[in-house]
Amino acid sequence: MRKTLALLVTLCSLATIAHAGEVEVLHYWTSGGEAAALDVLKQQMADDGHQWKDFVIAGGGGANAMAELQSRVLKARPPTAAQIKGLDIQRWARLGFLANLNDIAQADQWDKNLPKVVADAMKHKGKYVAVPVNVHRTNWLWVNKPLLDSLNLAVPTTWDEFDSAAAVIQQAGYQVIAQGNQAWQHATLFEAVALSIGGPDYYRRAFVQHEFSAMKSTTTEAVFKRYYRLLAWMDLNEVDLEWSQATQAVIDGRAAFQFMGDWAKGEFIKAGKVANRDYMCVAVPGTANEFIFNIDSFAIFNLRDNNAANLEAQRDLVKNVMSASFQRTFNLNKGSIPARTDLSAAGFDLCAKYSMSEFLIANEQQALLPSIAHGMATTGTVQSYFYDRINELTAKPLSPKESSMALAKAIRYGQYILK
Repeated sequence: MRKTLALLVTLCSLATIAHAGEVEVLHYWTSGGEAAALDVLKQQMADDGHQWKDFVIAGGGGANAMAELQSRVLKARPPTAAQIKGLDIQRWARLGFLANLNDIAQADQWDKNLPKVVADAMKHKGKYVAVPVNVHRTNWLWVNKPLLDSLNLAVPTTWDEFDSAAAVIQQAGYQVIAQGNQAWQHATLFEAVALSIGGPDYYRRAFVQHEFSAMKSTTTEAVFKRYYRLLAWMDLNEVDLEWSQATQAVIDGRAAFQFMGDWAKGEFIKAGKVANRDYMCVAVPGTANEFIFNIDSFAIFNLRDNNAANLEAQRDLVKNVMSASFQRTFNLNKGSIPARTDLSAAGFDLCAKYSMSEFLIANEQQALLPSIAHGMATTGTVQSYFYDRINELTAKPLSPKESSMALAKAIRYGQYILK
């Protein structure tokens, strides 16, 4: 009897080993909240008997990761999946590097469970080649509520109110805006200001369609005027300040505000903070019911070795990312909202429920807009020129008119390079 049991255990172990595959996943989720969220997926893959291999490239903007990915693919050593978004998914698909996921998508009813704007971003010529992880909103203002309460200040909903509150906060000896001196952080703030000042139609024309006349306009001049005013409320001397460290300054009460996507909420959650008690999540002034979206996604690469176990692990990775359990648990940790619209809002906090509501309203009002700062509205090439110019103008501001022209030329040159 004991020999029989031992044999069964051995056979089961061998079956598990035979089934086990490896997934190598390129990502740049390295902060506390991000890492905790990704651990959910790692555990699900382990439960399926697969090995997870991190291909981690630090840097919240993802530029370093894309450079490393290109090097690996050119050497015929692509990862199982890579954190890629927006139009860059289409570029990799056009080159023939991405796998066709339609059989999984059809079996699991992705078209039914994903909003069209999300599904379209994951497809190339009607074929799913990537899997969405979440939907982020970038036009958030994060507020330390106890700090504002101690100064008898209300949360600002207009720029005039913001400036008035900022003067009081600064006079009291606190930092007004926590922000790292990094190009992608500046770009995140700039796109929110652009939507606030210009509205959805202007934003779409200037930063999605890249109309030169819209970019070089009096509206863009007004955007720069407001952006430069905000720089006066920052201390950008800490050159290497990561976004999560800026969030920590708000959590600790050293700073009152941070302009950042809702991945910042993951840091508040990790610190044990509660929305509307310890912090507040509000739309950037002037952008209520408007939503700049950033979709995190994994592009799925064609594997060169055709190893059956690794191919099975890749399929399980895709299925796990779209599973209801992962979408719920991951986004509860990450601060974002699920890409799937068939999931209940029960269990999500006030900020997430607010985000879900704003997403639906914005979609109805044609105010659901892709982020240029986070690669949803354009290619990585145009985005890099956008980053560079915003970074230069942050360090050495020009007049609003000169700044408008400089940015318009940079984006046009980025488009020219692609042709």
